[in-house]
Amino acid sequence: MDPRERLIVALDVSTAAAARKIVAAVGDSASAYKVGMQLYTAEGPGTVRELVASGRRVFLDLKYHDIPNTVGTAVREAAQLGVSMLTVHAGGGGKMLRAAAESAQGVNSELLVLAVTVLTSLDDSDLGTLGLRGGVTDQVLRLTALALSNGYKGVVASAHECGALRQEFGNDFAIVTPGVRPAGSGHDDQARIVTPAEAIAAGATYIVVGRPITEATDPAAEARAILGQLAA
Repeated sequence: MDPRERLIVALDVSTAAAARKIVAAVGDSASAYKVGMQLYTAEGPGTVRELVASGRRVFLDLKYHDIPNTVGTAVREAAQLGVSMLTVHAGGGGKMLRAAAESAQGVNSELLVLAVTVLTSLDDSDLGTLGLRGGVTDQVLRLTALALSNGYKGVVASAHECGALRQEFGNDFAIVTPGVRPAGSGHDDQARIVTPAEAIAAGATYIVVGRPITEATDPAAEARAILGQLAA
């Protein structure tokens, strides 16, 4: 896979103007962008439509988690925006996962619906506080099994769990990995981070990088540096 296809730049900003500035600064160094809760809540679907119309791929990361009917109808609306990927929480259960997948397929059979396993801000002690047995890897494996059994072709998981996922379930599904930071970057609010090269070596299909690119003095140069790490 072309390294440019693997890199997703996170537009974690509050205005369409700020998003446009980042996209323009990154230029041809990336072709896929994540629109998450912050930008979507502030600006609505307009920014998504604008990115799609410009030929960029959009990863809509709203992590739907509700009753099956509500999630199914929300995913149907999201699919009609022309996004390439979107997320639902695997913890919503099998019925919710199926409703989301069926709604997406009804609009766009190529849309990759991803099941979010365990947020990269959580560690083993956090899961214990939530009353979940085992550690992060155990929970990621359980939720991935649930997603794959309901027809999913991709999950969101930290690179720390990618090796276990590939060993357990093989290579016929995508893993999108957030919490990626180039060497020397700060952790911010992430508990389980890796470098771009480590993520790909571990088995990630796509990586999501936000602040190291979007807050860089030269976003395009930072994106190119990450692409170089992926290629290597």
